[in-house]
Amino acid sequence: MADIIKLLPDHVANQIAAGEVVQRPASVVKELLENAIDAGAKSIKLIIKDGGKALIHVIDDGIGMSATDARLSFERHATSKIQKAEDLFNLNTKGFRGEALASIAAIAHVEMQTKPEQEEMATHLRIEGSEIKFQEVCVAPKGTSMSVKNLFFNIPARRNFLKSNQVELRHITDEFHRVALAHPHIAFHFYNNGSELFILPEASQRQRIVHIFGSRTNEKLVPVNEETQVVKISGFINKPEFAKKSRGEQFFFVNNRFIKSPYLHHAVLSAFEGLIKTDSYPGYFLYLDVDPGSIDINIHPTKTEVKFDDEHTLYAILRSTVKHSLGQFNVVPALDFEQDQNLATPYNYKNKDASQPNVTVDSGFNPFQEVAQKSQGVRTFKKQNTEGWENLYVGLESKVGKDDNFSSLKFESETITGSIFEGQQESLESIATTFQLRRKYIVTTIKSGMVVIDQSRAHQRVLYEQFLKNITVNEAVSQQLLFPLSLSFSKTDIAVLKEIKESLTTIGFVFSKVENEEVKITGVPLMVSESEVGIVLDQLISDFQMEVTEDSFSQTDVLAKTLAKTLAVRTGEVLNNASQLALVNDLFACKESMVSPFNKPVYITITENDIDKKFI
Repeated sequence: MADIIKLLPDHVANQIAAGEVVQRPASVVKELLENAIDAGAKSIKLIIKDGGKALIHVIDDGIGMSATDARLSFERHATSKIQKAEDLFNLNTKGFRGEALASIAAIAHVEMQTKPEQEEMATHLRIEGSEIKFQEVCVAPKGTSMSVKNLFFNIPARRNFLKSNQVELRHITDEFHRVALAHPHIAFHFYNNGSELFILPEASQRQRIVHIFGSRTNEKLVPVNEETQVVKISGFINKPEFAKKSRGEQFFFVNNRFIKSPYLHHAVLSAFEGLIKTDSYPGYFLYLDVDPGSIDINIHPTKTEVKFDDEHTLYAILRSTVKHSLGQFNVVPALDFEQDQNLATPYNYKNKDASQPNVTVDSGFNPFQEVAQKSQGVRTFKKQNTEGWENLYVGLESKVGKDDNFSSLKFESETITGSIFEGQQESLESIATTFQLRRKYIVTTIKSGMVVIDQSRAHQRVLYEQFLKNITVNEAVSQQLLFPLSLSFSKTDIAVLKEIKESLTTIGFVFSKVENEEVKITGVPLMVSESEVGIVLDQLISDFQMEVTEDSFSQTDVLAKTLAKTLAVRTGEVLNNASQLALVNDLFACKESMVSPFNKPVYITITENDIDKKFI
């Protein structure tokens, strides 16, 4: 039998490795920024074109490389960070496996200019698809300049999987935020298609957060500080009143490396328990310093997942630290048992002694005696003469008929909220009766039995089709606000709003200003109250960042789904009978009434035969 196992050529092996390291342009940005940080840079520039597909250029003022090191850095598993296997458990740098540059060079056109401070001339290197085109001496400043062009030029299938420029830019911006937040002592400059996105000077942790997420973020932050033998925790959490419906502004850093940890995230959520709603998420920027030997950061190619030796202890410390910060800065109410009692004493009585009250007792008082002795000074309570009480109502006969009684009085009933279908009472009275079950389901009868409808999902379907119609036909009605509504967003959120502004205008939003960090709104759709505008826009921005919005159709779909989900009636809201009937009618008038916009069942039917079988 012939041998069938063969060694892969180097260029094929590099392309396979690139599939693990380089998933999209944001992966290249992450690797190049981390290399610049490891080189000791104090200032880093990031230049992007066409969402990173055409160009990713990173310039730093680090230590640079010699000609030999520059050539060797593009070989697989060539690194200066580790020498032996034990070094993997004492890592204080970002990249250490020596795969990044080799993987990037295998699937792109790469140019490098690098120069150490002590050398006079720099090295210029060009590589295309793992093949070195030329290496020569040039003039350049101290540091390294890495230019990556035409990503996935030799793997068209991988390039076709890339999203639109806006989507890829958002992923790059996320990676940029993570690196910039972890290293506030380094100055960063971020440019996209020739325009400036971020200019971040060297700053403190708090200043760096404010520079990235907007000036109004400063009032949201509560400092967190705790140092134990296991971990040192620092950073900031957002006040409970600024919790959002979406998962945004949540960052964990371990030894200045961004990580994702659902376990630690749950510790923060449990500390906020009782302070925020169950469907809201707090923002946090938490920096954990632990012993490098107690964590394993080499369990995932992107190094965003970390395994801790003692997660349970870390969970308990983090939870108690966040709770302590919330109480220490008077974010949550607390009892003060050390208050000086003198502060509660009126000023006029501060230096006076307490006087003993005089109590006199009437020993001869007899409560059964009709008339007491006036000389004893005791008040008497005698039955008064009630004769002629009818005269109080003389003359009322002319205003109120003698036959009138209290049967016509109406008493206030329990306040019913959620009357979302006003003005339809008369036309619905003749339709089959409905009732609300546990403030969650609407039960109504049909010829074959009955239908149980989820009120929230049904309203989502109705609103979803209404919004789709308004956006496509462009016939939405807007209600003008008496005073313009001013909202604050980060630069990243503003970019998303500008992208979907046209779609928002077609459903009734009227914007007078969308720039810098401020949004001014002068009109909103009829179904959106002024108090809900901020919540709706936050949810929209989050959904657009998470969803793939390649074309106008997908933008319209995401927009309609988000608005329907945000504005639909919730489980627990009481609907009056007219609203229930209107919701049932509108649901079955929809083109697709069986499932919600998120493909979940809206109603179930129970036939008469199903009921009869229960009594057999």
